[in-house]
Amino acid sequence: MKQAELAYRENVEEIEERDTLIQKELPQVYYIARRIAERLPQHVPFEDLVQAGVIGLIEAVRSYDATKSVPLRVFAKFRIRGAIIDSLREMDWGSRPLRDKGRRIEQAIAKLSAKLGRQPEENEIAEELGVSLDNLFATLRKLDGLTLIGQEVSAAYDHSQTTDLIESAPSRDESPYELCLHSEIRDRLAEAIGTLSEKEQMVISLYYKEELTMKEIAAVLNLGESRVCQIHALALPKLRAALRNIL
Repeated sequence: MKQAELAYRENVEEIEERDTLIQKELPQVYYIARRIAERLPQHVPFEDLVQAGVIGLIEAVRSYDATKSVPLRVFAKFRIRGAIIDSLREMDWGSRPLRDKGRRIEQAIAKLSAKLGRQPEENEIAEELGVSLDNLFATLRKLDGLTLIGQEVSAAYDHSQTTDLIESAPSRDESPYELCLHSEIRDRLAEAIGTLSEKEQMVISLYYKEELTMKEIAAVLNLGESRVCQIHALALPKLRAALRNIL
């Protein structure tokens, strides 16, 4: 067999193997896109999220190094989500007034928490802000979508640097210092989650730990899907306010 023919056959086999891996992980694209779509305004096309996710999957398969300790499914998950979030950043609909409303909600939660010695109830937050519950949840729904886009956070102990959580795929080769730091962060987060109501803790756990969709969580808790979305949307600013107090 000529060298050119051998190179061609190897290239075809490589492409076929890559296509097989892409087809195998394709359901994960739809699952991640669906979870993200649940927290976005209805005018954002689901098909656009899937398209961005497929691009992320293709890039993940192309750049994946099988010698590393991270499995392809985990590696692809971060790249798929990252690609979808990047596509959303390009169409960021968050206006300054909306972001200001988000800060006022967090400030109201922090103020009430200090006054009451516990996390405030929904009606207490709405009353503090001088708005109706429907208005509060409508704002939280919009802010929940913005939370997806604003993934960059300050690096621990150095707020002049930022780390993109989406692009930081987990690794098993972390140093003892990094393991200790992550353990401390988890402890602080667990403490903040402990300030939430039992139902809020359940929603946070089922969504982020068990990775259920809002529809699946609604079935588990015997609640309406819209109610689960409301609980999730309000739990996030409560967590941010609690973390600020802890840190």
